[in-house]
Amino acid sequence: MSESVTKTLQATLVPPTAGKEQRLSRLLDTYREALHDAFDAGAETMSAVNDIVTSYDLPYQAKDALKSYVPKLRDTYNASELDDEHPLRLVNRAAKFDYSDEREYGYVWQVPQPGRGTNFWIPLRINPEQESLWNDLLTDDGAEPGEIQLQRHRTSWELHVTVEYEVERTNSDYADPTYIGFDVGESALITGCALKRDVPREPIIVSGNRARRLRKEMHTTLKRLQEREAAEWRIDERFDYYQNALTDIVEKVSRQAVEYARGFENPVIVMEDLTYIRESLDYAKWMNRRLHAWAFARLQGRIEDKARDAGIPVEYVNAAHTSQTCHTCGHIGTRDGDDFRCQNTDCHITVFHADLNAAANIAGRVDPWGESLSWEPTGNDSPRDGSARDSATVHRETSEKPSQMRLTAFTD
Repeated sequence: MSESVTKTLQATLVPPTAGKEQRLSRLLDTYREALHDAFDAGAETMSAVNDIVTSYDLPYQAKDALKSYVPKLRDTYNASELDDEHPLRLVNRAAKFDYSDEREYGYVWQVPQPGRGTNFWIPLRINPEQESLWNDLLTDDGAEPGEIQLQRHRTSWELHVTVEYEVERTNSDYADPTYIGFDVGESALITGCALKRDVPREPIIVSGNRARRLRKEMHTTLKRLQEREAAEWRIDERFDYYQNALTDIVEKVSRQAVEYARGFENPVIVMEDLTYIRESLDYAKWMNRRLHAWAFARLQGRIEDKARDAGIPVEYVNAAHTSQTCHTCGHIGTRDGDDFRCQNTDCHITVFHADLNAAANIAGRVDPWGESLSWEPTGNDSPRDGSARDSATVHRETSEKPSQMRLTAFTD
């Protein structure tokens, strides 16, 4: 039996010519201006958004995306302000791709522009591990494209394409599943733990120091090469070097995560759904900066790919407050560096490893009954910024024994 799976394909635009760079920048800047104007005007319906964005020099694919997206910002995502670095969103009618093995870069995307006959093609550097799904986008009965997002990252442009496709269903109906939560971050690329009877078991922490150093070095090197007007082949060569190094890290870490999960009986991998992380403004700006600095979705995607190959089910849960909530009592606490501090005086947890606490919360938010239940911290612990609760599930059982962990010994 098969099931429908949604995945995000990722590609980097081959460095565009000066003219195409200007057109891409103008498109993104105009979209952001329209987004802010519609949001600030309090537009709550598609018709109200349409009245505001109609005059903007945008392709219809961007305007249609705004009409769908803006009404959700306050109603669904409880946004009180907007991140200045929002990506350009386009509806699936912008998913026009082509492939030829005679080109240096086989895959190209037709970038939508306002006006008739103004669209242009641009080559893509795709993730080789996702090539089969890119191929499916070119066939009538292949993967179904969803929303497209285009983001500018200092010296490069990144394209995300949501696709839906069919896979063989894995056996997720375990009598006694072991939920394994993975928190993906920057200082620690992954922090994982199995959750049994509400107690984190045999945690794993993989350092992100090398990945962070490589990304910083890549940014500095490419910026200097551009300032010195270096040859394009030289810039491409260094870009490919760093991208290959980062891809190697992703492959090794994702393999390590799945091997860790295989060590438990009836494992189910659980990760945060980061699809709308920008709208979770209660995460604060530091979280947005973390997500800009490291392609978390890429790492999650490779963990999911390898898990499915190994026959391990993968679940995604609401990401809100996983690092701020005590995994034992559910109260909102505080984070100080690597330490999470529970503020509930009746809880046996006082200080706990912060990323491990988040991983335990992620694992604990899977609803074993398949129902949609609301999650709220116990007591009077509303988020300090007034944002709404998340809708994930927390299934709590009495712990076998009190546990308290600082956990520096498990760092790889």
